[in-house]
Amino acid sequence: MLYLVAIGWMYVVLMMTVAEAVAPNGTLLGAVLIFVFYGVLPLSLLLYLLGTPSRRRALRATEAREAQQALAAEQAGGSGLEPDGGGHAAGDAVAPKREEA
Repeated sequence: MLYLVAIGWMYVVLMMTVAEAVAPNGTLLGAVLIFVFYGVLPLSLLLYLLGTPSRRRALRATEAREAQQALAAEQAGGSGLEPDGGGHAAGDAVAPKREEA
């Protein structure tokens, strides 16, 4: 339903753009500005804001799936992580000590 309204609005903006471009007093710059400021920017902002709940649902579903996989891996006997999965370079546990003879 929302996309139908968005398509209708873009049609109206496109017709405004064409009318500006072909009008005797109109300019192509004016037509481009109408298309951007009446069509693209407001519509992209509206679709972004109205799409937020679906993005949140998708994020929660992904987090739940990852948690379920981690729980399944833990129940299978392992932690599911690499033994040295920290991503840091290995270092010496004890600094070498120089002894003089």
